[in-house]
Amino acid sequence: MTGARDQVARLLALAPYLQAREGGVPLATVAADFGVPPQQIVKDLKVLWMCGLPGLGPEDLVEIDFEAFEDDPDGLVRIANADYLSRPLRLGSSEASALIVALRALREGSTGEAREVVDRTLAKLEDAAADGGVAPVEVRLRPGAAEEHEVARLLGDAIERDRQVRLRYYVPTRDETTSRVVDPLAVLSAEGHDYLDAWCHVAGGRRLFRVSRVESLEVLEEPRREHDVPPRDLSAGLFEAGPADLAARIHLAPGYRWVADYYPVTAVEEADDGGLDVQLLVGDPRWLVQLALRLAPGVTVVAPAELGEAVRRRATIALGHYDDASASASV
Repeated sequence: MTGARDQVARLLALAPYLQAREGGVPLATVAADFGVPPQQIVKDLKVLWMCGLPGLGPEDLVEIDFEAFEDDPDGLVRIANADYLSRPLRLGSSEASALIVALRALREGSTGEAREVVDRTLAKLEDAAADGGVAPVEVRLRPGAAEEHEVARLLGDAIERDRQVRLRYYVPTRDETTSRVVDPLAVLSAEGHDYLDAWCHVAGGRRLFRVSRVESLEVLEEPRREHDVPPRDLSAGLFEAGPADLAARIHLAPGYRWVADYYPVTAVEEADDGGLDVQLLVGDPRWLVQLALRLAPGVTVVAPAELGEAVRRRATIALGHYDDASASASV
């Protein structure tokens, strides 16, 4: 942290830090505790050295012995004549409100011991803020957030009890809700969402389910089956290719080159028009059709030909609806 704002925050913490250690602190230790190089601490202290009470006389400024440490990382840093800086920092009304909002949002997604810690912290903060003119704060997470948390909790419980789960799950690519029995493997988080890693008996394979799309679930008494699969790692992305995936080729117009960075692709070639020719594996062809329609005319499905034809057919039908609406409006 070397910016002006960061330096001010560090200086406000540095003075009481040093005053609490009357015998002095080695320069290297101060730097390590604040996470900056020793040279930065020396620069900070040269600024602090010029601070003091109104009057600007030598007796009004903070006293620091630079000769003790400036050329020696093991030299002791001491300050004097800075008692007025030893008082703890106070939160402003906007800072207190922001912290309360964050804690209340955290509370809605917490359980057990974590919620108890948040409650204790909130109680202390709200009591302290009550005399500072901070208005009461009420927080409501987006609709369904509490339900998602409960679904994730029930799934974790099923995994702990080694039980199968029956899900009613919304599939956006087909715009339908399906019912399926799964052997839950793990509840994972990635890109701001929770996911269930499970073996699906309907699909006959391992699948990843987004928790927010689970409309209902039932933990069954049937023990889950054992599956010889490695733990899923979502750090590299959500997509995991399967043996039955369809190999497709698409063309990205110059303004849509970002698609190759956003979605997992297996090959990328520069195109003559400044765009990209991209190959990718698709688990559900309907997903690629929807992607091409959503990003038209920037994305063109080149192969397989029947998938490109499906895009053109869907686009023609959609445009026909616009023509019908225009004709109706003009009558």
